[in-house]
Amino acid sequence: MPDDNVDNPLTLKLGHEELIIRRRYELAGIINDFFIAVWFLLGSILFLFPQDEKAAVWLFIIGSFQFLIRPTLRLASHIHIQRIPASNWDS
Repeated sequence: MPDDNVDNPLTLKLGHEELIIRRRYELAGIINDFFIAVWFLLGSILFLFPQDEKAAVWLFIIGSFQFLIRPTLRLASHIHIQRIPASNWDS
């Protein structure tokens, strides 16, 4: 039986509106992938200018580090640590 508490939607109230975020791990992965693309695109453009090569290398290093975040998010979405209620400890 699936655990409904694993990915409860996150609801943020903004005045008279609500922002509902579902599948938080998937959303975090999409945001991470977006920034990877930005860093590599900017790094590639900066490599066209010899005076900016050092900044380009740093953008590639940042993007490469974010590639490590990708499997971490996937693993975290599959492993969910949940607090066991105190009443279950007494049995």
